[in-house]
Amino acid sequence: MEKRIIVLLVLMIVMVTAWGCDGEKQESFVLIKGGTFVNTNSNYFNETVTISDFYMGKYEVSQKEWAEVMDNNPSGFKGDNLPVEMVSWYDSIAYCNKRSVKEGLSPYYTIDTEKEDTDNKSEYDTLKWIITINEGANGYRLPTEEEWEYAAGGGQMSKSYTYSGSNNGETVAWYFRNAGKEYLSGDWNWSLLEGNKNKTNPVGTKKPNELGIYDMSGNVREWCFNWYEDSEIEKGFFRVWKGGGWIGDIVSCEVSYRGKFEASGTGPDQGFRVCRNK
Repeated sequence: MEKRIIVLLVLMIVMVTAWGCDGEKQESFVLIKGGTFVNTNSNYFNETVTISDFYMGKYEVSQKEWAEVMDNNPSGFKGDNLPVEMVSWYDSIAYCNKRSVKEGLSPYYTIDTEKEDTDNKSEYDTLKWIITINEGANGYRLPTEEEWEYAAGGGQMSKSYTYSGSNNGETVAWYFRNAGKEYLSGDWNWSLLEGNKNKTNPVGTKKPNELGIYDMSGNVREWCFNWYEDSEIEKGFFRVWKGGGWIGDIVSCEVSYRGKFEASGTGPDQGFRVCRNK
């Protein structure tokens, strides 16, 4: 009888622990209700673009999350709760697939590293992996530019802020003026940033946007799946990044700002966040 009670207690502990882990995973994502763009500052306002429901990470992928999946940490600024950086677009794609497999989900991408993507026109990208989408897969993925801008702009709860969650960039964004020891004034200067010890900051320490998502303005730039040249055409020179980062000025933190970078490019302010289909 005592053995049965002990076994039951152990099972209950396992079940509660497992539920707790799932709960933590669920709490780190926000369900984005779809629709047309409400934010009047968006590039897609009054356009015939409709977003479907999807889940988006509440935070940028942290170094702890990255290391648990990839068994390494490429970041220049080390810290479990700091966003991972120095990751290319290809790195983020690989992370999505590997995390999906680890959690028993079907990978969203097929990655072919043996052949060269002829639609990739960049002369600086030495990898040019062929990345294709597995339709219907439930695994992790990068947001499209449209999804990213929709979520950053507050979705259907949007108040048409310039930045993600505010018209005052200081309250929501880590950028070059406020990401170091002291608040910087004057023109941007790299030696000034170095002397001020500018760097990434722990995820989720600024104010969230209308949907409860953090750091969609500032901290690190975030990869999107799309080509920069035309999101409707599957070829180009650069991939899109959004949101700005700790190195750049506040203008790059605006919801509507479009950045570009070679898919193989990395930087101390280049990170990402993940999504999943509903």
